[in-house]
Amino acid sequence: MRIPKRIVRVALTGVALATAVLCPACGGSSGSAKGSSAPLESTPATGIDPLMGRGDVERVRGGFTFTEGPVWIASKGLLLFSDIPADTINQLQPPATVTVFRMPTGKSNGLGLDPQGRLIASEGDNRRVSRTLADGTVVTVADRWQGKRLNSPNDNITRSDGTIYFTDPPYGVPSGQARELDFQGVFRVDPAGTLHLESSDMNRPNGVALSPDEKTLYVDDTAAGLVRQFPVRPDGSLGSPTMFVPSTGGGGDGMAVDDAGNVYVATDAGVKVYKPNGMTWGTIAVPEVPSNCTFGGPDRKTLYITAKTSLYRVTLNVPGRP
Repeated sequence: MRIPKRIVRVALTGVALATAVLCPACGGSSGSAKGSSAPLESTPATGIDPLMGRGDVERVRGGFTFTEGPVWIASKGLLLFSDIPADTINQLQPPATVTVFRMPTGKSNGLGLDPQGRLIASEGDNRRVSRTLADGTVVTVADRWQGKRLNSPNDNITRSDGTIYFTDPPYGVPSGQARELDFQGVFRVDPAGTLHLESSDMNRPNGVALSPDEKTLYVDDTAAGLVRQFPVRPDGSLGSPTMFVPSTGGGGDGMAVDDAGNVYVATDAGVKVYKPNGMTWGTIAVPEVPSNCTFGGPDRKTLYITAKTSLYRVTLNVPGRP
């Protein structure tokens, strides 16, 4: 999310729904999701052009203010996504029924799931990363680094062991509030809940994604228009990064990864699709500048794309990681 722009306990709409969707013990998500779960098995599709024979880009619903953070809830067959200025998380029941899932949200941006199927939200206005418990209570996962408030957490993804990675650019710092950190970090929250700073040298770290084997973390830098890749050590900490994409051609926001390891990056030109070696497959043109994307649908071949005032989808030939 690249637009500038407080609620400690968030009032929930549909708490019973939140419990049912996000609590595995209550029939919650048991499959993979953007933001968490066990690594999906690799597909033999490696080397196949994921854009070959794709469907048309379809507008699912418009009329929003700035959409972001899509996450697919496999067990319920629905999509959650943020509308940041509207301070709302919406719920899509395919094909096109959209209802309010939560309001207010602390201006949530990126959304994900932890291994227990609980919603992980990057809340710009609250300057924190939160977790929604089974009873609907929203609790803080991380909001301060060494006593100083975070900037405005933007995107997040969770490893299958519960390690949360998130970015912290200043895009969503509320008007009238001062920044307390003099850097824009890539952070890690280990399974015990301890916050670690993994990188502090990026200009505007934004989207994050894990490779199918969870051995690589991708992070893009919107201002620099590039994507870096970090090796993920067994304990979840990150090694020294290398360049994955030196130039996106403009921007770089949310990301998704398919089973073959191809990386989908929301850029100014559309959703650009990169091979695991960083070479380009092509671009999915979208009527509005995309902000993020994630895979969903029963066969995991539907790429949902949030873009400005609308939600879009396109059917691809390689399944992806929700």
